[in-house]
Amino acid sequence: MREGPDKADDGTAPTPIGNEEDKMRSDIDGIPLEMKLDGIETRGATWGDVLVRHIDLPPGVDFTPLFKGLPDDRCQCPHWGYVFRGAITVRDADGTEETTRAGEVFYWPAGHTGWTDEGVTFLEFSPAEQLRPVLEHLAAQLAIPA
Repeated sequence: MREGPDKADDGTAPTPIGNEEDKMRSDIDGIPLEMKLDGIETRGATWGDVLVRHIDLPPGVDFTPLFKGLPDDRCQCPHWGYVFRGAITVRDADGTEETTRAGEVFYWPAGHTGWTDEGVTFLEFSPAEQLRPVLEHLAAQLAIPA
């Protein structure tokens, strides 16, 4: 539960604001686990209209074959985020490739695929409604219950 100031003006306990469903802050381990498979760990929570995800990928993960069957065989959701460790390369529909490394922020427009050569850990923010069909498709490709 989110709370107001440490003490109210009259010195009483903090006043709760909202309920647990309104929670919009967390440490990484507090974000619910989505998937843990073959060195891949993803965590995600919907806060408002945004899906916040912490993603840890080992070397050699390539989303390109997993995106087959989506429009243009690419992720059709934009993402904004920050890379904590490693690097990830993204290829846009026009063939442009860009590698985002530890310490960098990113924006990946809709219509991309990506892979990691060295492994990566990053935090991603995406429009929840646009990302849901992509996640459902990935879950089906990996035979994971959505």
